[in-house]
Amino acid sequence: MRCILVGIKTKEKKDKELKQSLSELEGLVEAVEGVTLGKLYQKKDIPDPSTFIGKGKVKQLKELIEGTKADTVVFDADLTPVQITNIEKITQANVLDRTDLILQIFSQRAKTRQAKLQVELATLQHELPRVYGQKGKALSRIGGGMKTKGAGEKIGEIKVRTIKDRISKIKKELEKIKKQRYQQRKWRNKDPNILKVSLVGYTNAGKSTLLKKLTKRDTFVSDQLFATLDTKTSYIAFPDIGKKVLITDTVGFVKNMPKELMDAFMATLEELEDADLILHVIDISDENWVEKMEAVEDILKKINVSDKPLVVVLNKIDKLVPSPEYIEEADHTMLTGDRETVVISTEKGWNIDKLHNILRKYALRKDTVSVGG
Repeated sequence: MRCILVGIKTKEKKDKELKQSLSELEGLVEAVEGVTLGKLYQKKDIPDPSTFIGKGKVKQLKELIEGTKADTVVFDADLTPVQITNIEKITQANVLDRTDLILQIFSQRAKTRQAKLQVELATLQHELPRVYGQKGKALSRIGGGMKTKGAGEKIGEIKVRTIKDRISKIKKELEKIKKQRYQQRKWRNKDPNILKVSLVGYTNAGKSTLLKKLTKRDTFVSDQLFATLDTKTSYIAFPDIGKKVLITDTVGFVKNMPKELMDAFMATLEELEDADLILHVIDISDENWVEKMEAVEDILKKINVSDKPLVVVLNKIDKLVPSPEYIEEADHTMLTGDRETVVISTEKGWNIDKLHNILRKYALRKDTVSVGG
């Protein structure tokens, strides 16, 4: 996939925000093994209803496509069926919006039955309005790489009623899985010697690598956005104190999560409801880490777990300092306020022992840690 990225600069969106958003979009393209060949900006307070960026800009986009030999245009916004059709006619290129791209990533990453069903549901819900206007063309294009029933078919002839029936069946099946997972978590809650910890953080903050480093157990690790979609649980045993720490990795957070994906995304965070402790992993080497930290905190508030015990884990410090000695000299309260904080490098193994000690401390005082928010 050879892409041109397109973004709009409005009065509400600052230059820095536009740059950050398109940079993240480029990361999403890389996550589906695509390459970005160029970026196009348009200053427009109100998106054009027929082409989003205006016919003049679309012609300029066509010239850019021809000059770079790109085959796909990715818009950093959600498009209507009419806009997609018109832009594709003029440019003769495949057109995706931000939600389409994230759905492609999710469909590739989903491994468990639950995750696959959630992705299929999100895809169907996103594309259902388009079926009215395009007779399923968009859904056929986006769902083509998916192997779940319904979303991967060429459904130009499938009626809206059939899609709605499929959505209903998926929701019922997900409800069954949800109850099963609840029973599993309920069993864990009965053991007072088990501390339940959840890793949260912006996508690509290094959560999967940290899980592997802490538990010394293999888990998929990749330097990509949404490298892992399914939740994974592993554990650390502290035999000398008779305690065990269960650590669950959750899907990475992202700003402006498409509304169709919010339910699927939130479902992967159910483990947080029963967590005794949350580790908020942050890529401290990212120049936009503060904004991403705030985006994660906003979601934690939405799902009512922001009052749980939380430790801020500032990761990837090795990209900023040459040795661990520099970490000790820094005043971390300037970065995260009065929140308990540990600065680490999962890559180099710096301060992993300190994080182990923090987990041991919370395991010992499990009886005093608030559970259930």
